[in-house]
Amino acid sequence: MPPSPASGPAAGRARRSIALVGTLTALVMAGATALPSPVLAEPREEANGPERNETAAGPEALSMTAATAAASATGVDPSAAYPRRTELPVPPENPDDRSIRLGLTAYHDIAPALNDLQETSDRVSVEIVGESVEGRDLYLVTLTEPETRAEAGHQRRMRELIEEDPERAARDSTLPERYKTPVHVNANIHGDEWEGTDASLRIIEELATAEDEWTEELLGSSRLYFTVTANPDGRVAGTRVNSAGFDLNRDFVTVSQPETAAIRQVMIDTQPLVMVDQHGYVNGTLIEPTTPPHGQNYEYDLFIANTYANGLAMEQAVLDLGYTAEDDGVLPPQIPFRDWEDGWDDWPPIFTPMYAPYQGAVASATVEFPLRVNRADYDLPVEELRRRTAINTDISAATIEATLEFASEHREKLIGDQIEVFRRGSAGEEQVVPPEGWVPGFGPEDVYTTDFPRAYVIPAGEEQRSAPAAARLVDTLVSHDVRVSRAEEAFELDGTSYPAGSYLVDMHQSKRGMANVLLEDGRDISDDVEAMYDISGWSHGRLWGATVTATESTPPDGAPVDIAAPTGAVEGEGDWLLRLDDAADVAALHDLIAAGAEPVWADRGSVLVSAGHADAVAEAADRRGAVFTSVDREAEGPVVGGVRLAAAAAADEVLTLGELGFDVETVSTAVLDDGFDWSGIDVLYVSSGLVYDDLGERARADLDAFLERGGVVARGSAGARFNAQAGLLDATRREGRSDANGVVRVEDGDGALAGTGGYGFVYSPGWFTDLGPEVTVEQTYADGDPLVAGHWRPDADGAGGRDEAAGRPSVVGGVSERGVAVVLFGTEPLFRNHPKGSFGQVAQAVHWSAISGGNA
Repeated sequence: MPPSPASGPAAGRARRSIALVGTLTALVMAGATALPSPVLAEPREEANGPERNETAAGPEALSMTAATAAASATGVDPSAAYPRRTELPVPPENPDDRSIRLGLTAYHDIAPALNDLQETSDRVSVEIVGESVEGRDLYLVTLTEPETRAEAGHQRRMRELIEEDPERAARDSTLPERYKTPVHVNANIHGDEWEGTDASLRIIEELATAEDEWTEELLGSSRLYFTVTANPDGRVAGTRVNSAGFDLNRDFVTVSQPETAAIRQVMIDTQPLVMVDQHGYVNGTLIEPTTPPHGQNYEYDLFIANTYANGLAMEQAVLDLGYTAEDDGVLPPQIPFRDWEDGWDDWPPIFTPMYAPYQGAVASATVEFPLRVNRADYDLPVEELRRRTAINTDISAATIEATLEFASEHREKLIGDQIEVFRRGSAGEEQVVPPEGWVPGFGPEDVYTTDFPRAYVIPAGEEQRSAPAAARLVDTLVSHDVRVSRAEEAFELDGTSYPAGSYLVDMHQSKRGMANVLLEDGRDISDDVEAMYDISGWSHGRLWGATVTATESTPPDGAPVDIAAPTGAVEGEGDWLLRLDDAADVAALHDLIAAGAEPVWADRGSVLVSAGHADAVAEAADRRGAVFTSVDREAEGPVVGGVRLAAAAAADEVLTLGELGFDVETVSTAVLDDGFDWSGIDVLYVSSGLVYDDLGERARADLDAFLERGGVVARGSAGARFNAQAGLLDATRREGRSDANGVVRVEDGDGALAGTGGYGFVYSPGWFTDLGPEVTVEQTYADGDPLVAGHWRPDADGAGGRDEAAGRPSVVGGVSERGVAVVLFGTEPLFRNHPKGSFGQVAQAVHWSAISGGNA
């Protein structure tokens, strides 16, 4: 997570007062949970510029949590004794592992090291908690004193009590003495930020063998969980991303990747009080907490007090190592909350440590060790690289040790604060806004709160835009450990009648923050800060294609949901209509094509299937959850066939197009110049990496020949440039600021494509003007203010604001003079595999372009 170029200590004033570390840590940790009075006595200096007795409750007294159910489903017994020894399979040696040049631990050496530690120490347990995209094992190492099965079961019941009945847990004065503090250390989620793995292995080995009193006390009162490499494919390859091309530290609300799913489940299963995520490279060592804006669904009064205190402790541990700028090239540590104005925020829960609080962490932070060894610096002399990695490993280890000491010293308060987070949610209480100076520098600019609704309804029946989308959303909520119920009878809320089978998310639940951060619209924070680190809007309730309604009324009781009910249906007899609203519908279409059902294109992004293919329709509905409705019209029109795509696109788009069932071959300017066989390609998708004018003469001629018969779907500035240079549609792209992003309102146009339920996602939003007569508006930004949630400011000259985009076309299409059918997107419909309610629209565009141009 490198800093944004327009932020950091050099770009803004020091907005926080700096206090003595030891004094401040003690003051912060002395804070009362209920916040009756200010915690800290330190005055704020003006900166330059403006400004439960649980033993009575056996397992039968507690319902199984979603996390326990998930663990059981994977064969991991949450009450198994410790140590839990797993003979790890040892991968073959890989001399090309990029860690080796740095003098760091190659992935193939991790399993042997952990196997040896399990043999020599009864404090070490190792479990395989998942696999990477390429099939490499993901390891969870647990350090704790040995536990019998009964003792482990007792710990599990206390953990479940804290979440399921936090009020009772709060009344149990003995629980903090008996409950082992869970701490989670995550490392190497960015594959080319290696040293956190080596630091973790160092700490694991030291604690596995140390015989001092402090270690015995620590492991007697704690469980320490290490995910030693969260991205083994990236570690081996020396890439930030995993082998599917995804930044895993942007994937925690979408969870599109197996590595992210594994780490998420670790957090749910272990319910850590403290979490620290090891990264690189920012010099001096960057230690969170962060700048505003702060995630508005956190119990931030508890979070900031604990996280800042731990941050200061980590800072001191780094300073105590004695590295200097003069001798080592290591600048003093920096804490963005204290030292920065903006640009390093905790707003979106896409980051690992910012997701952790929604699973119970009351202190979590990213650490960025200082000395870069990746990318261009990887080619430095080996001696220099290993000097740097040694320092980085020392610093990473120091922050881990400081975190373990912090968690041990303040365990009773941390346990109490986690219980309080869950108690507030379960009771439906308002968030607590701490007073100014709660920690040094805490002020009005740090206050971000929300009004939690009483419940959310995901309706069934006619009120639901997409039954498969609703089912996917429910399954996603459950996978995040959000409690969902299903109404067994019809009911009415706020004057609206809902049928039996509708889903309910009662917000009086411990993890209401998790529920709300996924389902709420979000917030327009454009006026709050100048710079954002990453995305500012992500609403599952608006972007995932299902109808979701918030209510202030108390919801009826319902049956707990472990998995959504099947949605597939074939309604009526005769010919059937299938609307391509959702990825499930697109998958059903592709099943029909494979079965030889010959679906035909209908109006507004739908297909028709004749009654003669009833068996194929029934199978597709059952397999994919799609809904087919009978229509009083014959299935006539252009036949929709299989589509093979050439995609000059980002990894997230390529993955999503493949998931939609398209056969995708990646291309670029270089690939085309090397000679490319267009004969089997139906549609070209362009969003990056292909510049028409940069093509050689032969490659351009081959592409032009394709454009006489194939379709084009293009997105973003690269797509618009391709359209213009290739002389396709007469349309001019205008765009907002490059970092403008969020959830937007959109309206359907008059073309061949169906809408997205009224919402879309943008990043560097685009719109179209100067449309030629051949161009049809498929979708527009809503009139007025189209932004629902996010950060969209105009440029410095006042241009590119959302007022300019309002009412303008966001998606256009048409058949160009040369006969190619083209769709241009100004939105980000496939962004990081997230805005799933737009996937159907993209698939519609691909199929329409394949059948509507010169090859029709």
